[in-house]
Amino acid sequence: MAADTTETSPTNFVERLKTYLRTQKGSILAAEIVLSLIILICYAASRYGGYTAVAICEMAIAIVFFCVFMMDLDKQIKVVNWVWSDLIRAFTGALCYIITSLICVIRGAGDGALIAGGVFGLIAGILFAYDTYTIYLQIKSDRSQTAGPADERV
Repeated sequence: MAADTTETSPTNFVERLKTYLRTQKGSILAAEIVLSLIILICYAASRYGGYTAVAICEMAIAIVFFCVFMMDLDKQIKVVNWVWSDLIRAFTGALCYIITSLICVIRGAGDGALIAGGVFGLIAGILFAYDTYTIYLQIKSDRSQTAGPADERV
């Protein structure tokens, strides 16, 4: 009986992964992870490797949120407000990527890897900003749905 559960678990995980990647949030998070990996490689190949910390942190945090949302742990772990945490993650990611990427593009004369990382970082900053906007719309729609009609009695 234990062999049956181990055989169905990877299929269940793979099916969840495929299903989640087809959603808008899943594809955005997957794109953030891939872009962060590309940026990490570019920064690591440049002469100035100090900018890799932003890519490592944003990629790791995006992987955590991807796994939490894919496995529906956000519905099981109620201690954390996952939507607001995701909003803060996306906003700080957009800010960090835009700032560091502008520095890299401006400073990177003669260092092609640093400039490439900066350009990919600007793209990632825009993607993180779009993710922030979609999360904001989700919060706004959740609030309008939960707000009941105003009681006008005095």
